[in-house]
Amino acid sequence: MNDARSSLARRGFLIATGATALAFTAACGTGATAPDAKNAAEGAPKPGGKLRAAFAGGGANETLDPHAANLFVDAARAKALFDKLADFGADLAAVPRLAERWEPGAALDTWRVTLRKAVFHDGKPVTAEDVLYSYRRIADPKGTFRAKASLEPIDLDASRALDPSTVEFKLKRPYAEFPNVLAAFGAYIVPKDATAFDKPIGSGPFSFVSFKPGSSLVVKRNDAYWEGAPHLDELEFVVAGEESARVSALLGGQVEYAHELNPATARTHEGKGRIDIVRLPGSAMQGFVMKTDRPPFNDPRVRQAFFLIADRKELVDGALSGAGEIGNDLFGKGYQYYPAGLPQRTQDLEKARALLKEAGVEGLKVTLDTAPAATGFVEAAGIFKEQAAKAGVTVEIKVGNKDTYWKDILNDGTFASYRSGAMPIESHISQRLLTGSTTNATRWQQKDFDDLYQQAQSTRDVTQRGALYERMQRRLYDEGGFLIWGFADWIIATAPTVHGVSKQAPANTLDWARFDKIWLA
Repeated sequence: MNDARSSLARRGFLIATGATALAFTAACGTGATAPDAKNAAEGAPKPGGKLRAAFAGGGANETLDPHAANLFVDAARAKALFDKLADFGADLAAVPRLAERWEPGAALDTWRVTLRKAVFHDGKPVTAEDVLYSYRRIADPKGTFRAKASLEPIDLDASRALDPSTVEFKLKRPYAEFPNVLAAFGAYIVPKDATAFDKPIGSGPFSFVSFKPGSSLVVKRNDAYWEGAPHLDELEFVVAGEESARVSALLGGQVEYAHELNPATARTHEGKGRIDIVRLPGSAMQGFVMKTDRPPFNDPRVRQAFFLIADRKELVDGALSGAGEIGNDLFGKGYQYYPAGLPQRTQDLEKARALLKEAGVEGLKVTLDTAPAATGFVEAAGIFKEQAAKAGVTVEIKVGNKDTYWKDILNDGTFASYRSGAMPIESHISQRLLTGSTTNATRWQQKDFDDLYQQAQSTRDVTQRGALYERMQRRLYDEGGFLIWGFADWIIATAPTVHGVSKQAPANTLDWARFDKIWLA
């Protein structure tokens, strides 16, 4: 999905989907990261206490319906109260949660999912019927749940419960990365026939206590949680819309955890001893999109020239205040299937000028659409304008409406600022780079590329499938429409008494907002 997620970045919305090997069991691990040095130094986790976590909120219309999750606070609350069949490890590969294992049929268009033993907060077991009910609720044509698109490959009418702990999913076509669906953003399992969520019953690590929309949610430890009871006695999600309010609450002792800080704020407080700064690497791709179906970017030489104009370090340092790492014009650095062996692209103004001359567009003038729709957008546009001038390209910056920005740039214009949160590389390809992709902002439409994707989804062997993904990405590296200059950290802050916070998980993966693993000491 085009990042409506990123269009709401200030309010914290991120979509996630997952990728995995063909068959997976819980024995392979839950994807939890190892304790960091600070946590290890404190020894064993200490039980007890109440943690208060401040997030940007959604106002008085907030709901605890996990299928209606849009914002970061929604996702964090849903994770505390509910479970999905799978979630994402730090490399954006799916790892089992309520699913103990999954196995494909020979043609990759049938998948059998075996559930682990888990119970809802009312003591009733989680069953295959609950799974099917949840997915059918999400996929209801009358509904507007965001995970609906992720469930599209499933033929839910043909899917069935083989027994209380086994679901057989029938798909509309071969799909080697089907576990993406199990881990999809918002694909939480609720009890069969659940329709009201004012006092939700889930199977997550915490159970409901009280909720005031736009203000707070209080939950308590679920001692019967399948993965082991949380360390905390209670957890409260506190809504504080502005970053300054979250930081002030943390500094004043009203909360112990503050979500979503900007890089400048983090630099101000880092190392001062009053609060701890936690940076989650690889949480957001930053770049520009070039429309490959219209001048001047319908000429691959122009796109290649723009790749060479960018000074990526200058963009990361200037637009992200150094809170990130440079990109290489491909999505998903560090994720499963990322072709790390490709040469790191660097600025080469002389070659860029030569390519532009060869394409017959010396003295090129382009309009760069941007808006304050995400951190660093306007700043990056200004920096790139100066870089382009050194190659003889005039960039005119057009600052648009942040509220309509993502809709505006999807089909209009030729060159625009872009951002994406974490998702598997396969999902990035399927949602943004196929001829039929509904959020194809670069207008990349190549039948042979589409064919490679379909071949990958019909390929059972993960190594062979990875080779196909690499072929697709090498093509994008050479002539695609994404100029990806960096990957931004997501920044949170905690009181020094807070331990167990993962420092390796991109935002909205399994170990992000993992409050069942946090303790106070």
